[in-house]
Amino acid sequence: MTALDHPARAGGPPGPPRRIPFPVVDEVARHCLQEEEPETVHIEVHLPGRLDRDRLRTAFAEALRRHPRILMREAPGGWYRRRYEWELTAEPDVEVVTFPPAGRCALRDARTRALTQAPPLSASPPIRLEVVEGAGDVEGSEATDAVGVPAPDGDAGPRRSDGTVLFLTINHTALDGPACLRVLATAAELYGGRDNSPAAPPVRGAEAPQAPEATPSNWSPPARVAPGTPEPSPGNGLLVTELPLPHRPKGSPYTVNDQLMVSTALTITHWNREHGARPRPLRITMPVDDRPRDAGMPIGNGTRLVEVPFSSEELAAHGPAEMPALLHRTATRTRALKSLPRPQLGHGAALLTAPVTPVAWRAALTRGLRRAAAPWTSTTLLSNIGRIPYPLDFGEEGGRAHAVWFSAPARMPRGLTVTTASTAGRLHLALRWSRTLLSHGDGAHLRDLFEHYLHTTEVSGP
Repeated sequence: MTALDHPARAGGPPGPPRRIPFPVVDEVARHCLQEEEPETVHIEVHLPGRLDRDRLRTAFAEALRRHPRILMREAPGGWYRRRYEWELTAEPDVEVVTFPPAGRCALRDARTRALTQAPPLSASPPIRLEVVEGAGDVEGSEATDAVGVPAPDGDAGPRRSDGTVLFLTINHTALDGPACLRVLATAAELYGGRDNSPAAPPVRGAEAPQAPEATPSNWSPPARVAPGTPEPSPGNGLLVTELPLPHRPKGSPYTVNDQLMVSTALTITHWNREHGARPRPLRITMPVDDRPRDAGMPIGNGTRLVEVPFSSEELAAHGPAEMPALLHRTATRTRALKSLPRPQLGHGAALLTAPVTPVAWRAALTRGLRRAAAPWTSTTLLSNIGRIPYPLDFGEEGGRAHAVWFSAPARMPRGLTVTTASTAGRLHLALRWSRTLLSHGDGAHLRDLFEHYLHTTEVSGP
């Protein structure tokens, strides 16, 4: 997806809004919308200080204008139309920045809204920014409420009264997390007057190509996350926590992303074994984002999805002696998958969205195929944002972000997503699940398992 000229930038009298067809990713997501489990991406940014309301609104509005591809809404149309279309607008249709009332439950309530209330596609832009004042950071790895009892959706525990938390909620049909983080970095620079340019990506040495290895077939259904204690209400649950970054020996052929991938696979294997599920190969979906992080970053859904396979045998043997080999095999797989050119959702999705029939017919076909293919859907999704590339520095008043959490949708049949990012030398983990599969207590147990297995990946040498 490339950046587009915008009607607000063109000279001459204003005309009707410009329209562009939905890209493949947007159309497939639009076909499969469900009210019970909204397709939202949640980002929360923790700042040490307070922000001036008017200045923040002004800075964010200007950031939207500087990335005009985000100013869009779904254009109306009949069932017989061949495509969904985005309508680009010169200004927002709604007030994007809001300030909910402060209070003990304000942080929890903002997280709940991020999971249950998707910004509508009918109003430009399909995002919202909630500013929770007087909230600080989660202290320690336990997300608790004021009396020390696990709270719904991972409410934060003891917090500083002078902090601020920014909640970005994104309709994933239109946009993804990295694109909206780019817009927020622009707003931070406009607000604080400090450089928020992205840090240079890590330099990795060239590696000799390796022969492909034998991996489990994609034609066999992978393992599912075993049901825990489902809750009666539909929707998603969420738990966020802060962990140390895993140690990795200097010169290791694997990355932190590979350690996170192995930790996720071992966590689900352990969980399934506890719940009596028969061992099966795992496939973990991994988003790959090749976009630049500078001001010219294309805005939209810009990641492509690859699937990393694991056999049940290699995950059954994961002691200290076997861990280096497992990490090396994982690194080989992820490097090979990242290097392969591939459409964002594969070749089948491009054929499915070809505008040769009315879009309503394709929508019905897409939903039917999705239900039929549910057994072959990957086990879970691990989205590792990596080190946050921007300082997210809001100047002397707001300060620099010291924690950033993301979470991706967790609709069934996967029912569980793992999203990680690192800021200020710490790993920020978000577990998000479908309530029809897991409860908050199940999420807390999965968090503990993940922390344990992440520690086991800290082998002493390459």
